[in-house]
Amino acid sequence: MDEFDIARLEREIRQYLGLDAAQLQFDFRELDGQTRLDLVTVNPRHQQSFLFRFETGRDKVECLEKMLAYVRSYRDNESSYTLQWRTRGDRELQTSYFRAHNVYEALDKLYYGRDLNTITVFSVVLNPSS
Repeated sequence: MDEFDIARLEREIRQYLGLDAAQLQFDFRELDGQTRLDLVTVNPRHQQSFLFRFETGRDKVECLEKMLAYVRSYRDNESSYTLQWRTRGDRELQTSYFRAHNVYEALDKLYYGRDLNTITVFSVVLNPSS
């Protein structure tokens, strides 16, 4: 694994998405003999984190290469969803936007890393495609 390639690919993904290091986390882990990359976004307004996408590969570089290919084309291949939700104990309704193949995938991205009982979803809307 070349640390230079890893840093370069992470930088390209951040730049392509227009997010800084505080808004985009690269979480790697080993899973069943493969490397898994969870690309996680952090909303600067309410500091909640959501799954953007995951990829698996032989190593970090392969995962990052797959992720870069995905971010270059995901707007053409996935639908846009608007979700309105609130965390338990909070009074303010939040609105988040996700790209996903279907409503279930959008909800999975919202609930990533959370107990299902910590968020109440009020609406899920498939946005018109342009």
